[in-house]
Amino acid sequence: MGKKILVIPDSFKGSMTSEEVADIISLSAKNAGFNVTSVPIADGGEGSIDCILRILGGKKESLKVLGPSGKKITAFYGITANGKAVIEIAESTGITKQSSLHPMSANTFGFGELIKDALNKGCRDFLLCLGGSASTDMGLGMAAALGVKFLDKFGKSFVPTGESMGGIEKIDISGMDKRVRESSFLIMSDVESPLYGEKGAAYVFSPQKGASPSEVKVLDDNLRHASKLVKEATGCDFESVKGAGAAGGSGYGCVAFLKAKISSGIDAMLDLCGFEEALKDCELIATGEGKLDEQSLMGKVLSGIKRRAGAKKLVSFCGISTLPKDLERESNLTVIEIGKNVSIEESIKNGKKLLKKASEEFFNELKERG
Repeated sequence: MGKKILVIPDSFKGSMTSEEVADIISLSAKNAGFNVTSVPIADGGEGSIDCILRILGGKKESLKVLGPSGKKITAFYGITANGKAVIEIAESTGITKQSSLHPMSANTFGFGELIKDALNKGCRDFLLCLGGSASTDMGLGMAAALGVKFLDKFGKSFVPTGESMGGIEKIDISGMDKRVRESSFLIMSDVESPLYGEKGAAYVFSPQKGASPSEVKVLDDNLRHASKLVKEATGCDFESVKGAGAAGGSGYGCVAFLKAKISSGIDAMLDLCGFEEALKDCELIATGEGKLDEQSLMGKVLSGIKRRAGAKKLVSFCGISTLPKDLERESNLTVIEIGKNVSIEESIKNGKKLLKKASEEFFNELKERG
């Protein structure tokens, strides 16, 4: 057999799962004569449940929950063979779970409903995967689903959204589900943003969720306002810590209300899949994701792989890349844009075909170079 290639991609959102990406790249490498180890992966965003269940074993559970557009949707979560609940915020509150964008009204109530259902099934150990959310509500909807009361100036209880959390006057945590205190929660976060400010949840991520510049400012102001009251109610002072801004500020909400610990999603996943063992004798690492940009080097799949791969050469297949060439060189990274000469819509629609062609060309050329 030829050189050993480690294939370890993320999903191409809206186009291919990480397993589909890994299968296509692996087949191209094998057909070119390379020895391939394949490890589909996720960083705490969409696809994390499937990746973790494949590694640890277990099953999926389904539940009707409140989706980001205010309608009931069917969402899934995982329970591993050893009883750990694996819950993706993207399943209940994901940007892909709506037909149109709702940046101001989307909230995380459905996320809390999934946690409550897992508690009902006896789970007390949780992995919370924060990535791909449609909301910027600081996880307050989740807290409301678990019994926390948010009161307005008239003393009336309501479920906060990004838009309405500026109207919170008081937070009462006395009615929170007591089983939360019996449980442990580990956050898998794919971002390092603080809660608010120019690098925070609203300014960095809410435009991707449909927020206009004026709405971004409202959301940031509301995050600042609500976090003061959360701090008073829970004693949690976490706003400026890396990861607090994950999933529209849900990183902070999970730490404050669930006493969750936060970890790099990609590092937790690499630990689970035995990355260091898979890396042995490997001469090239092939990874991939839908869009490659500077955020890819800040807490996401590529950053974790690069950090732990040492001097190993990397190739990243992607739909589109805005990563500066100097960063490519500094990262010892070869970037292959499969959708370079087509529209984004066409790249998403024909992702499998484009990836197959690009990966075949790359590995055949690599074989010829020896």
